[in-house]
Amino acid sequence: MADSPNSKPPAGGQQPAQQITLDYSKASTCYANFCHVTTTPEEVVLYLGLNTPAEQSTGTVGINQRLVLSYYTAKRLLGGLARVVQHHETEFGVLETDVQKRSRSNPRP
Repeated sequence: MADSPNSKPPAGGQQPAQQITLDYSKASTCYANFCHVTTTPEEVVLYLGLNTPAEQSTGTVGINQRLVLSYYTAKRLLGGLARVVQHHETEFGVLETDVQKRSRSNPRP
């Protein structure tokens, strides 16, 4: 999108929003209930896997996806995830991530 000679920049010096088309045709899907995060000075690395009861007994989690992000992308992901989790908790209640607290507050019948 080129600027015309007569166009004025948006107020506040912000750049106009760029239109992006998303192509999902080559996307793969995996389920993860485990995430391990490591970093380098340039990148954030997310290792995603499936922690099954059989793996819990051996102490091993099979990692099936590795996602490498720049810190800029990681920050955008953080914001997006925070928004969707906040919306979910507003609709359905607070998500307790501590398994011990969760099992005490929801005893099995």
